Amino acid sequence: MTDTQDRTPTPDRAEDEAFFPSPYSLSQYVPPRTDFDGAEHAGAYTGGRWKVLVIATEERYLHTEEGAFFSTGNHPVETLVPLRHLMDTGFGVEVATLTGAPAKFEHWAFPAEDETVSATYRELREQFREPKSLADVVDNELGEDSDYLAVFIPGGHGAVLGLPDSPLVQDVLDWAQDRERVVVTLCHGPAALLASGRGRASRFDGYSVCVFPDALDRGANVEIGYLPGHMRWYVAEELEKQGLTIVNDDMAGTVHRDRNLVTGDSPLASNALGKLAVEALLETAGA
Repeated sequence: MTDTQDRTPTPDRAEDEAFFPSPYSLSQYVPPRTDFDGAEHAGAYTGGRWKVLVIATEERYLHTEEGAFFSTGNHPVETLVPLRHLMDTGFGVEVATLTGAPAKFEHWAFPAEDETVSATYRELREQFREPKSLADVVDNELGEDSDYLAVFIPGGHGAVLGLPDSPLVQDVLDWAQDRERVVVTLCHGPAALLASGRGRASRFDGYSVCVFPDALDRGANVEIGYLPGHMRWYVAEELEKQGLTIVNDDMAGTVHRDRNLVTGDSPLASNALGKLAVEALLETAGA
């Protein structure tokens, strides 16, 4: 039997000094079911053209200040619940990673009794296992006649790895801003927005966003053993340096829209984020 009061991070035997979250932290952060309550606009888009480009992380290990690795990836609820809303509304989905390597998931965060999350993962599993290369997307699929209506960057601590420094992500975000396409992200996913400000002023300077609170990553997440050490930098702090305003200071399921940018604060926001994203996409599509 697992001791759910144990706050010691659980070793990941695949890597030296790598860890999953502690049993106690999982008991606090991973409920058996989500609050998904169905798509409010099921079947509302019937045009058949518009798709959502999902930029998923292909990275697994987050190196902490103390030297340990956090075994991370894309958070399943933050990825699959918003996508369920978008797919049920009628939008297509295509998955890409920076190099085309398989997307990584925090499998320990799958809600054990949530069939919606499980079914959505099964439906998209092959895309996550064999995603597109973002370089190919940038070179071949972002022209004037692109079928992408939106860019979705899931959460999970894995989003802080690679995406914030990527010129390819910068290219995609520029394309989205130039064409007023919708950008959707939540929790640690807004770290990818930092790519917009690498080497120049960010295209999101002056925007307001929801993001996972730095205070939790600095304190409680380490104290309860969710993280095996302290992060080397913090998402909200870096976004503020690029001129973005953070609208939340806690994890309460908050979502927010500023122009074409739709954001949420945590896994608790996944269902509401999906609904808000659908409204933004239908508005942009003129549906």
